Amino acid sequence: MTTANLFAPAQLGSLSLTNHVVMAPLTRSRAIGNVPNALMATYYGQRSGAGLIITEGTSPDANGLGYSRIPGLYNAAQVAGWKLVTDAVHAKGGHIFVQLMHTGRVAHPLNLPAGAEMVAPSALAAAGEMWTDQEQLQPQPAPRALTTAEVKALVQQHAHSAKLAIEAGFDGVELHGANGYLLEQFLNPAANQRTDEYGGSIENRSRFVLEVAEAVIGAIGAERVGIRLSPHSVAGDLKPFDELDAQYLYLAEQLQALNLVYLHLVDHSSMGAPKVPAELVAGIRERFTNTLILSGGYDKQRAEQDLQSGKGDLITFGRPFISNPDLVERMQQDAELVQPNPDLFYTPGPEGYTDYPVLAKQATTV
Repeated sequence: MTTANLFAPAQLGSLSLTNHVVMAPLTRSRAIGNVPNALMATYYGQRSGAGLIITEGTSPDANGLGYSRIPGLYNAAQVAGWKLVTDAVHAKGGHIFVQLMHTGRVAHPLNLPAGAEMVAPSALAAAGEMWTDQEQLQPQPAPRALTTAEVKALVQQHAHSAKLAIEAGFDGVELHGANGYLLEQFLNPAANQRTDEYGGSIENRSRFVLEVAEAVIGAIGAERVGIRLSPHSVAGDLKPFDELDAQYLYLAEQLQALNLVYLHLVDHSSMGAPKVPAELVAGIRERFTNTLILSGGYDKQRAEQDLQSGKGDLITFGRPFISNPDLVERMQQDAELVQPNPDLFYTPGPEGYTDYPVLAKQATTV
């Protein structure tokens, strides 16, 4: 099996990537005060060997900052902080998209800035607990249902955040329509029981996602906009529903019509979630003919197989990037991977974040 595909240069719209490896969006909770910082710039700069980096989930609105210490992108301080990150990645020849993620009902009020509130398609609480720095694990309360006017305003807020992303030096944005957050909450009847134009039918449940995509494209251009989807995910207390596959096939068709630069398809079965049926993946591939990025527990061998078979165009790696900043080089050399320390995934500070060794330094300490 040749390794040429994974490590050969790749094209993403107008961007020339150094390889077919994508660094997955990984929440790391180091944005103190919800503002990106120099430590985060070091972290992303260390991992710029990836052909494309997709940042951790970043809220376009204060109401979407549902987790502790996650970044936003809606004010000048956040733009300045993200500029540190994009400069660090570009200085090493990398490319980086910011993932716009509004957490919706997956949140706790203690994690939100002053004046912000939990909002979602419907006033339905998600089962489960949320970490808060003040009171540790707490049940997730019920959110307030967005009014129709507020939904439309949130569409424009995503577009505004996308403009700020370009100002901050990003190569593009990824809309987070996966993992149980706001965009996916609109897609799923377990979280969306609206009776207005954003609820009920497949077309209505898809409307918010497609309006956000269209508005962001209008703001920064389709060649700079991707989307992440996770059909059959049960994250955020979402449930399977009868029209699920039909919903995602419809979405794929509509997203292709909008000409998004990529669709990032997630299968979290390696982490215990239901598997995305092969027929659905093939159906999405058939309907969405721009770049398809595949994500879900990949190692080098399976990544090469799926690239060479044409199943996908780029392959995402997540957790291996946490503890292997030089993951691409390690995979090229078939070097052993460093295992991460899960206890430090979401803690503030550099430990378990920017202190993992690269091959050259590792060799000198052995």
